[in-house]
Amino acid sequence: MEARIARVVSISALLIGLGVCAAGSSAQAAGYKTTNFVVSAPTPQLAKEIGDQAEVYRRDLAIEWLGQELPAWSKPCPINAQVSPGLGAGGATSFVFDRGEVYNWKMNIQGSHERILDSVLPHEVTHTIFASYFRQPLPRWADEGACTTMEDRSEIAKQERNLINYLSTGHGIPFNQLFAMKEYPKDVMPLYAEGHSLSDWLIQSRGRKEFLAFLEDGMKDENWQRAVRGHYGFDSLLTMQSSWNEWVRQGRPPVSPANSGLGQLASSTQSGSGAPAVAAVPGVLRLQSPDTVTPISAASSPQQGKVTAVTVASGSGSVYAVAAEQAERERQSSARNREPSTISDASVYDASRGATTLRR
Repeated sequence: MEARIARVVSISALLIGLGVCAAGSSAQAAGYKTTNFVVSAPTPQLAKEIGDQAEVYRRDLAIEWLGQELPAWSKPCPINAQVSPGLGAGGATSFVFDRGEVYNWKMNIQGSHERILDSVLPHEVTHTIFASYFRQPLPRWADEGACTTMEDRSEIAKQERNLINYLSTGHGIPFNQLFAMKEYPKDVMPLYAEGHSLSDWLIQSRGRKEFLAFLEDGMKDENWQRAVRGHYGFDSLLTMQSSWNEWVRQGRPPVSPANSGLGQLASSTQSGSGAPAVAAVPGVLRLQSPDTVTPISAASSPQQGKVTAVTVASGSGSVYAVAAEQAERERQSSARNREPSTISDASVYDASRGATTLRR
C-alpha cells in the first residue's frame, strides 16, 4: 500500500512538473503594457514588474536629471526581457533621431531578476531620457558613463575595479581620443570604465545640471577644450585628464560642488607637468551605426552602403552581443520597409551596454 501510494505521488509529481513546463513554455510570450512600455518576459508577473518599474525609473530619473517628467512617447517602447539567474547583466537600446525628433524605441535586456531591476533597467531607461532631452547622439563616454552611474553599487564596483586594471596595463584612453569618439572602440570595456569614472567625477564636482549643460555646450561645435574651460575651469583636456588621474590615484574620494576643489586641482596639474597617466588603447576602431544625421534610406541601398551590425564588447565576446546584433538586423529590416521620404534626415542610434566582465 505504501509502495502504491508512493507511485501515485510520483506520477502526480510528474504530471504537475509537465504542467509547469507547459505553463513555462507558453509564458515565454507573456506581455504587459504601460503608457510608455510594452514588455515581453518569461512570465506575466515578470512582465508586469519590469513594465511598472520601467515607468517608475522613467519618471524618477527624468526628475533627477532634468527636473521634470518626460511627456508620454507617441508610441510605447518594446522591452524584450530574458530573465534567468545564470544570465549576465546586459542591455541594448536603439532609437531614431530624425530632424529634432526621436522615436522608434527598442530595448532588449537580460540578466538575473535582481540585476535587471536594479542595474540594467535604470541604465537603459537613462539612455532614453538623454535621447529625449538632447535629441541628438551623445559622446559615447558620456552616454555610457552617466548611465552607468544609475546602476546598483555592486555593478559600479566592477567598473571601478576594471578601471584600475586598465590604467595600470596601458589600456586607458587619452581624453583627446575619448572625447572625439563617436563609435564604440574594438575593446569597449575601457570606455565604459573610464567613461563612468569621469562622468561620476564631473557630476559629483558640479552636479547633474552642469554636466548636461557641459555636454550640450561641447556638442555645439565639438570644441571640448572650450567647453571644459567654461564649465570646469581646466585650460585643456590634458589638464583635466591629469586632475582626474590624481583623483583616481587618491582612491576616488567623495567630492561635491562645495569641496571639489577643481580650480585648485587644475592649477596644480597644468599641462607640461609630465606625460599623461593613461595610454591609448591599441588597435583600430570598429565602425558601427553612424552617429551623424545620415539618411536611414542609405542603409537599404547597396550603392550607398549599409549600417553594420552592432558589436559592443571586446573580442572575448559579450553576453549580449548576439542579441544586439539581432536587434540591429531587425532594425535594418525595419529601415528598408519604411518610406524613405518621411525620414530622409534620420539616423539610427544604438545605446548598447557591453557586459564582457559581468558574467555570472
